Amino acid sequence: MRFAKGHGTGNDFVVVPDFDNKLDLTPELVAALCDRHFGVGGDGVLRVVRTTAVGESQPAEWFMDYRNADGSLAEMCGNGVRVFARYLIEEGLTFGPEIAIATRAGTRTVRAEADGQLTVDMGPVAVLGEGAVEAGSQLLVGLAISVGNPHLACVIDAPVEAIDLSSPRVLEPAGLAAGVNVEIVRLVGPREIAMRVHERGSGLTLSCGTGAIAATVAAAWSAGERPDGWQATPWTVHVPGGRLAVALGATASLLTGPAEIVARGHLEASWLARQRPPAGVGAA
Repeated sequence: MRFAKGHGTGNDFVVVPDFDNKLDLTPELVAALCDRHFGVGGDGVLRVVRTTAVGESQPAEWFMDYRNADGSLAEMCGNGVRVFARYLIEEGLTFGPEIAIATRAGTRTVRAEADGQLTVDMGPVAVLGEGAVEAGSQLLVGLAISVGNPHLACVIDAPVEAIDLSSPRVLEPAGLAAGVNVEIVRLVGPREIAMRVHERGSGLTLSCGTGAIAATVAAAWSAGERPDGWQATPWTVHVPGGRLAVALGATASLLTGPAEIVARGHLEASWLARQRPPAGVGAA
């Protein structure tokens, strides 16, 4: 079983090529791959599969099957889709400068920039209303936002490092209590923010692409901007793993940042065999 390891601003992924949908990528195997001590290590798994092989009808040749580190399915990943695009380019599986990639949140277009960075059109965002989260001993109020996946972004005045994000508990809206990405955001300059994130299914990560967009929406909202009047001037988003740029629009949200493949290799057959449950275990 081949794999590659990549990251976008420290948000790292195990990339698994499975063009014809032949692998049995169970939640247990995903969790084992993402284990930082006993596996390859990552915030999630990006399976590279042809859309036709999984019955997708989206107008893109390649489908990004994204799994969180705990093995659960996820709709979208802004850093992941850039890493996915970088892998396709370096493997000669597609040619730019624009690449269409199918995801569970719909087709996303990635553009290779002249400086080596990648820009993703993440589509429009939706502000769902106010929400509240308990982070450590603090109660924070923020905006519930959909970027193809759910977020609760809270703008604060204190340094983002001051908030305990180890296990945030969403109190409202009730629809997000089952799983949501939580962002802590602070304005640090004109159209410039700092952000930390706790991702559902992965925990604290060094970066989150969709989270950067949600954080920007919350910051713009706090500054009085609304979706029908988003300004095209990009925001700079500082995350623990680096820096991203976000430009909001009524019909498109553009996320720009680096993506890098750092290694390629093969998983040992003996290691893979130990990750598979014994015959009959888990059967219905």
